[in-house]
Amino acid sequence: MNKTILITGSSSGYGKATAEHFLRSGWNVIATMRRPDADIFDAPISRLRVLPLDVTSEQHIVAAIEAAGSVDVLVNNAGIGGIGAFEAMPMSLIRQLVETNTIGVMAMCHAIIPQMRERRSGMIVNVTSSVTLGEFPLAAAYTASKQAVEGFTASLAHELRYFGVGVKLIEPGYAPTTRFGANAIVPVEDLLPGEYAEFARPILEAFASPTLTTSESDVAEAIWAAVHDTTGQLRFPAGADAIALAGMS
Repeated sequence: MNKTILITGSSSGYGKATAEHFLRSGWNVIATMRRPDADIFDAPISRLRVLPLDVTSEQHIVAAIEAAGSVDVLVNNAGIGGIGAFEAMPMSLIRQLVETNTIGVMAMCHAIIPQMRERRSGMIVNVTSSVTLGEFPLAAAYTASKQAVEGFTASLAHELRYFGVGVKLIEPGYAPTTRFGANAIVPVEDLLPGEYAEFARPILEAFASPTLTTSESDVAEAIWAAVHDTTGQLRFPAGADAIALAGMS
C-alpha cells in the first residue's frame, strides 16, 4: 500500500518540488496551499489531492487533517519571508512572521501527532532555513522565527521517539528561482531606512549574486532522504550553500 505525505505550502518552490518528487516516486500526496490549484503540478496526479490550508487558521488546520485521513509523513514547509532592518519592521509584521513560520508549524504538529502516536509510526519534517546556520544581518525577525522551530523540533524528536514517531529538520539554503522574495511580508526596500543604506548595500549585492545556491530539487531530495533515514540524524542541510554553512558551524 502506498504511503501518504501531506505537504504545507505546496503552491510553489520547495513544497511544489517536494510534492512532485514524491508523486513520481509512487507516494500518495496531499498538497496543501491557501488557494488550491492541482493544475500547477508537473507529475502524475492520480495519487494527488489538493486541499486548502492556511496554517495560521485553526479552523483550516482541523478541516485539512480531517479531510486527509491517515498521514504517514507531514512536511511543514509553509512560510513567509521578511528581510530588512529590524527597527523598521512593525511589530504587526513580526507577529505575522512568527504566527506563520513558528506557530503554524507547532499547530500542524499538534494536530497530526495524536494519529501518529496511536499508530506508533509516522514522520514529521520541519523545514527551516540556512539562516539558522550562520549570522545573517537584515534577517533578525525571520531568523528568530526559524530558530524557534529548530529548538522545538530537537525537543519534539526526543519526545516522540518513544512512540516510534520520527522528527526531522531540513535547512535549505537560498534558491533564487523560488518565490521567497515575492512571499516576503513587505518588499525589502520598504524596510531599509536611509540610515541603513550604506550598511545594507554590500549585503544586498551579495544576496543578488550568490556564489553558492540551493535548487528546489536539492530540498526535495533532502526531504526524501530525511523521510527514509534510519540513522537518527536530525538535521539535513539542503543545497550547496547550506551544506557549506553547516560545515563551518
